[in-house]
Amino acid sequence: MEQGSGLFESAGGAHKPPVNRTRGPLAERMRPGSIDELVGQRHLLGDDGILTAILAQGLTQSLILWGPPGSGKTTLAHLVAQSSDANFEPFSAVLSGIAEIREVMKRAERERSRTGRRTLLFVDEIHRFHKGQQDAFLPFAERGDILLVGATTENPSFELNGALLSRARVLVLEPVGEADLVRVLERTLADPERGLAGKVRAPAAALFEIARAADGDVRRALTLLESAALLASRGGEITPRILGQALQRKIVRHDKSGEEHYNLISALHKSVRNSNADAAIYWLTRLLEGGEDRDFVARRLVRMAVEDIGLGDPAALGHCLAAWDAYRRLGSPEGELALVQAAVLLARAPKSNEVYKGYGEAKQDVQRTSNQPVPLHLCNAPTKLMEHLGYGKGYRYAPNDPDAVREMACMPPSLEGRRYLTPAPHSKDAGNQSADDSGAGADPAVR
Repeated sequence: MEQGSGLFESAGGAHKPPVNRTRGPLAERMRPGSIDELVGQRHLLGDDGILTAILAQGLTQSLILWGPPGSGKTTLAHLVAQSSDANFEPFSAVLSGIAEIREVMKRAERERSRTGRRTLLFVDEIHRFHKGQQDAFLPFAERGDILLVGATTENPSFELNGALLSRARVLVLEPVGEADLVRVLERTLADPERGLAGKVRAPAAALFEIARAADGDVRRALTLLESAALLASRGGEITPRILGQALQRKIVRHDKSGEEHYNLISALHKSVRNSNADAAIYWLTRLLEGGEDRDFVARRLVRMAVEDIGLGDPAALGHCLAAWDAYRRLGSPEGELALVQAAVLLARAPKSNEVYKGYGEAKQDVQRTSNQPVPLHLCNAPTKLMEHLGYGKGYRYAPNDPDAVREMACMPPSLEGRRYLTPAPHSKDAGNQSADDSGAGADPAVR
């Protein structure tokens, strides 16, 4: 992309990122000051990307930047402010409340009235504001006093109110790829002013290991490099031993109450459903290593046993309950193996959703035809009056009357012939369907 620092000349020095280029954490010193230094997000920053257009022409509508930690949300907000000739006002939803919001809004309103210049309000962790607090931004955004740029790691569909979403464009940022992270690390090692040029050396293998451990997070990659550089003597090399000390044990990114929580459990469930045992182990391990509640995992395994395996292997339910009990008896880490074993068993088991579908369709019929009377021949007659009224009349005891299985109706008259289950051809139940029941009156969607 042919863009350089001249893109931001009209913005003036007041809009440059407030970064000390020689002091402070390495990740802050190396924060990009121009579009040329950015890595990743090619879907937004390519020649025809939406952010490319915004940076060239200025921002005209509010933005929500949704992406994982270290993907460049704050940096992009700084660059957008530069290109839009707007006052940059950073704001943290973690540290601020509704009183601070109102004060910032007043300053933005005064600035717009006095100079005509709008304020770009960058709200980090915007999802931390509850939906009522988010309403405070709306009138100022509508009047044009502010350009709101919100950053969030959580799904805006769940965490932001509809009124705010309708006034903003959501841009999805992706984790930065390993190759791009290596480029950032190489640039840092070559930068004599902001970076580590002359202070430490690192072989290519070490940079790739750092990039892999960073999980798409530029800030984490630079922090890991800085830790390794501190352990190496001045001008020395980051050896495998030093690298191991710096990396230690990687913390698996997993928000137990956010979208990633649901994404991971969904991936586990669908891998089991698809009979992919290797994928099931991987996603379950991601959950366990991320600190997921073991009882939550066990409950989901039990659900899979009844929803997806069902009558394909009825013993799967007992195995899952036994695995849950084993975990509670053994605790961590030994008990986790029982949960993994249950997941593999579920993935390898034959699948049947016959009961799951049948139950769902029966619930629909109950809601649609509630209070259908029980046929009298299926009712008990504990009193003479009830016997006189016909309760129990015509009931046939199937163990002594095999033809009753085929000839005696057991459904309400309005649902006669309705089938919720489709037994396999070789099952015992398959032979119990009469010729009349197998076609007429049945809902074809059930078959």
